Amino acid sequence: MWIPLMEYTAVLAVLILLTIPMGKWLARCFTSEHHTWLERMTYGAFGVNPNERMGWQRYGVTLVLSNAVMMLLGYLILRMQGSLPLNPLGIAAQTPDLAFNTASSFITNTNWQAYAGENSLSNATQMAAITFLMFAGATTGVAVGAGFVRGLARSSSQDIGNFWVDFVRVFWRVLLPLSFVMALVYVWQGIPQTLSTETAATTLEGAQQQLLMGPVASFESIKHLGTNGGGFFSMNAAHPFENPTPLTNLLHIFSMLLIPAGLTYAFGSMLLRRKQGWVLFGACMVMFIGFLALVFVAEQNGSGLLERAGADQQYSQTQPGGNMEGKELRFGIVDTALFVTTTTAATTGSVNAMHDSLTPLGSITPLAQMMLNCVFGGDGVGLINLIQYAILTVFLAGMMIGRTPEFLGKKIEVREMKLVMLSVLAHPGTVLGFTALAVLWPDAVASLNNRGPHGFSEILYAYASGTANNGSAFAGLNANTPFFNTTIGLAMLAGRFLTLLPLMAVAGSLASKTTVAAGAGTFPTATPLFMSLLVFVVLVVGGLTFLPALALGPVIEHLQMLVAQLYT
Repeated sequence: MWIPLMEYTAVLAVLILLTIPMGKWLARCFTSEHHTWLERMTYGAFGVNPNERMGWQRYGVTLVLSNAVMMLLGYLILRMQGSLPLNPLGIAAQTPDLAFNTASSFITNTNWQAYAGENSLSNATQMAAITFLMFAGATTGVAVGAGFVRGLARSSSQDIGNFWVDFVRVFWRVLLPLSFVMALVYVWQGIPQTLSTETAATTLEGAQQQLLMGPVASFESIKHLGTNGGGFFSMNAAHPFENPTPLTNLLHIFSMLLIPAGLTYAFGSMLLRRKQGWVLFGACMVMFIGFLALVFVAEQNGSGLLERAGADQQYSQTQPGGNMEGKELRFGIVDTALFVTTTTAATTGSVNAMHDSLTPLGSITPLAQMMLNCVFGGDGVGLINLIQYAILTVFLAGMMIGRTPEFLGKKIEVREMKLVMLSVLAHPGTVLGFTALAVLWPDAVASLNNRGPHGFSEILYAYASGTANNGSAFAGLNANTPFFNTTIGLAMLAGRFLTLLPLMAVAGSLASKTTVAAGAGTFPTATPLFMSLLVFVVLVVGGLTFLPALALGPVIEHLQMLVAQLYT
């Protein structure tokens, strides 16, 4: 037990140390008045004016339209794959519903995959469509995070910045250089980076084996730094070409958390409220550690099903090494639990084990983190979602002391609370609404590999993953059908924009207000007390919303496991 504790402590300590320089880097990117020559060339190519000041409406429209154009471009490439170069295996184009699902997935930073990458996509498509959209989705998220924080920082202003300036700067100054450096490190660790599609290898028995390859290292770098998560291969980060060593596994984890954690520091730096940034970071860390403990203990204890089902005495010490089903031996339970927690906390979706094989209690961690959608969260949007709960927290605190709630020197009034609640309700409404539809859909049961509560969990996980823009899956669900491709695609778009746009309106509304000095009745928000209250509100709101669904899935599955109830 001490070895896992030491490893987890070391990883989280390094993360804290990395948060500071990353946060400073992001803050300088968001506040710099200087445009590099690369940025000026990009503005000219796009035909945009970098000096234009945008209100939240203009900022939001530009965001939606630009993403729509990039999504359409990705869709067309997927539909034309059979006619594109770098396709020596002659892989056919994706069907219309699958191409819609894939394009929606990658532009929304979800990276849900209803296909096997090595068998369904050529190297040309992997680069021109998938990698392109991974950069576009991640860059958009960080850029919008910058605009949102800028809106909170300004007083009596009608603009929150320029979307194109934020987008271009994040791309050239943050994501591209970081991805380039990480790709080189990954190549050093043995991850392939080549335009060759395949190679032949001779096994120890003398047989010939075909190995599929491609530009994997560059794919992996933006996959994790951009909290994307899509796999070049169907096994994702469990594949030795995507995750060959314990060091690459650790670098994947740091890459996923680097920008979301750094944004909390950048938030405090841009508002000149460093303590406020650390309060947000601390709230995320408290929830992260709690969910990590849950999945680790659950997987380490394993299942007592064999013993309780009346197995022979030789099985009385059930799974003494823990639940290794669906896990890589080279990572074990310790690193798998950390990866499971990280990939769903940062809404990345990359997996180094099969989540479908987690114990019922262990599966609550990825499900709950996607349902809360603010435990660090994805690049940019995770911070926005957390601040949404911070505003809700100060509102509840203000109501308890009988004063108009304030956050960062701005009065939180009826308009802001309506917008916040619209965003808060849009997320569970999408998850639970589509889950209910799928459960009732006549052909949905045919896509399940499991009956009973685990089958329900597979459907619930799919729509939670899509709506939270996570992209991981229980994998027991055959989602490559017209129904699931369409509905999960719609859930991904709703999860991205129906929650993001109302909060951009909140930022615009707060930017137009005058900052007021803190008074005797102002509830301080840069204290451990507020951090504790924020965590409490997040868990209570999430629990009240999703507990009934969790009870129908992993909770009842765990209780039935205790009495040896099986489904065949």
